[in-house]
Amino acid sequence: MERLVNTIEKLLLSRIDGKRVLRYALYMFLSLLAQTMVLNRVRILGVCPMMLPAVAVAAGMFEGATWGSVFSLIMGIFADMAFIENTVTFTVLFPALAFVSGFVSQFFINRRFFAFMGAALGALLITGIVQMLRTAAMDAFSASMIPTVLLQTLWSLPLSALAYLPPARWME
Repeated sequence: MERLVNTIEKLLLSRIDGKRVLRYALYMFLSLLAQTMVLNRVRILGVCPMMLPAVAVAAGMFEGATWGSVFSLIMGIFADMAFIENTVTFTVLFPALAFVSGFVSQFFINRRFFAFMGAALGALLITGIVQMLRTAAMDAFSASMIPTVLLQTLWSLPLSALAYLPPARWME
């Protein structure tokens, strides 16, 4: 039994690249820091941009469905701690976005900029819809939430291009 445990441990630890883990930890930490300290204060019509879903998509596209989900799960936990109105929203949503983008990029789309921007657009829209439904479940639904989701998505899209650059350079 001990031999089996040692073999499994060696297999798991041999696949972990410490340099890659540190890069993604720093990348996601800086993204979370930029989101909470800078982007939450930049508002247009009361809507602040959201870059974190694009970071989750980038992790999924460039690291695959499994590792992207692991990195995004950790980022989602810290994002939920940073945004006090969320309980587990980002902890569940970011790994799901990373898994889907990793799966899709492995089999159906390439890892180029325009494919990333399409996936980021979908992730931003899904994040906005989840936030809208969460707010609608706690309060009353208002039709003004739909333009807010669309405005947040469009306002976040140019910043999502910044999320593409670090992982794309690491893959080269």
